[in-house]
Amino acid sequence: MVPCGAVLWRRLLRKRWVLGVVFGLSLVYFLTSTFKQEERTVRDRNLLQVQEHEQPILWKVKFSVGNSSQLSNQCRNSVQGKLLITDELGYICERKDLLVNGCCNVNVASTKLYSCDSCLPNGCCSVYEYCVSCCLQPSKQHLLERFLNRAAIAFQNLFMAVEDHFELCLAKCRTSSQSVQHENTYRDPIAKYCYGEYPPELLPV
Repeated sequence: MVPCGAVLWRRLLRKRWVLGVVFGLSLVYFLTSTFKQEERTVRDRNLLQVQEHEQPILWKVKFSVGNSSQLSNQCRNSVQGKLLITDELGYICERKDLLVNGCCNVNVASTKLYSCDSCLPNGCCSVYEYCVSCCLQPSKQHLLERFLNRAAIAFQNLFMAVEDHFELCLAKCRTSSQSVQHENTYRDPIAKYCYGEYPPELLPV
């Protein structure tokens, strides 16, 4: 036997005015949600415009002149190289010559300081570790500061987490959208790691 409540509910739903009320409430809910979403979108867009036009990006990068003269028991390094490693003091060495503290062994003849081997005058290099080592030269500080002062909002997510010269060089030398053309071809397929102010010249199509 069908409960009386179910029968009454079915009869009620058959009435047009009930369906009209349900439809009206649904429409009001939809329109309210849409307007709130639009308000949030406009507010976020206005906030970005204010930040872009009125507030400069507060880069946190700290430079220290003469990294090689600092005495440290531990070194950060470029980590990923299969053959070469660059430590935060600017030394580049073969992976087998990396000490347990993360620093390059400076007593090995092949270890070099601030080496720009494989790098072109425009600041682009064919080997990532040489790009980082060259970028760490104290003389490159002004070039990097100019780049940061001109950097667009698009680079904010990439560089806002960077805190010092070494981290900036690691990030700058990684390939990015500036290194490619047509989204899938390197501007310079040989020297694709760049610390310089400008990306490589576009290759002819």
